[in-house]
Amino acid sequence: MEDGSTTGDDWAWMDDDADWVPPVIDETKPSVARMYDFFLGGKDNFAVDREAAEQFLTIFPDVPVAARANRAFLVRSVQAMAAAGIDQFLDLGTGIPTAPSIHEIARQARPGAAVVYVDNDPVVLVHNRALLATDDHVVTVRADLRHPAEVLGDPAVRAVLDLDRPIGLLMIAVLHFVDLVTGPLITSRYYEALSPGSQVAVTIGSRDGVPAEILAAGEEVYSRSNAPVHLRTTAQIQELLGSLDVVEPGLEDVHRSGHGRIVGARAIKP
Repeated sequence: MEDGSTTGDDWAWMDDDADWVPPVIDETKPSVARMYDFFLGGKDNFAVDREAAEQFLTIFPDVPVAARANRAFLVRSVQAMAAAGIDQFLDLGTGIPTAPSIHEIARQARPGAAVVYVDNDPVVLVHNRALLATDDHVVTVRADLRHPAEVLGDPAVRAVLDLDRPIGLLMIAVLHFVDLVTGPLITSRYYEALSPGSQVAVTIGSRDGVPAEILAAGEEVYSRSNAPVHLRTTAQIQELLGSLDVVEPGLEDVHRSGHGRIVGARAIKP
């Protein structure tokens, strides 16, 4: 896939699913999932993704460090959720698989943990379905997190997750791709569907302390991708957490430098 061609992909693993059709992949526009894969050192990206990512690196040169710190926050959050007894997870905007996967982390403490991965990028769907084809308790759904009713009502989601029991809801490095007005409306819909005791982990880019010219340059790069970026102030990020009980130390720096800031929090539905 490094040359952007899909003709060499082997779809034999889907022989048992006669209704499945390989998705059409747009190789002309940068994908935020594939750019993130590039930042993490992955190879599941196309030339158009690498070009955009390299442009972004001229503005925010420490993005690879920030991406790894973001991933570490995800690992800690899933471990904490599993230690608290949560054995089912919904990962919104999951991105291209990165080791260790969420189900691998969770199953260290909860061997039977179930996970639903959700993303609207067809490349994510291809890779996750190939990786997880033999596991009935781990599924990938191609859906847009901006439509909570569709995500939560999807038959595959309902088959794997029991919404009457606590769930670990993960929104890692994804809410900054949702506009400022829609964001709180979306997160509140998901929170309403969670049973008490569910936990939520969020990381998101912050605009606080970042020079306006740097913000504008970074936003311009992502404006040409499949998901424009919308960085928020601390107050706007806290609004995304609604009435959840935020776990100490509260909203924390996942990564911070003179070039940008990522904050994160873990919270519990009372």
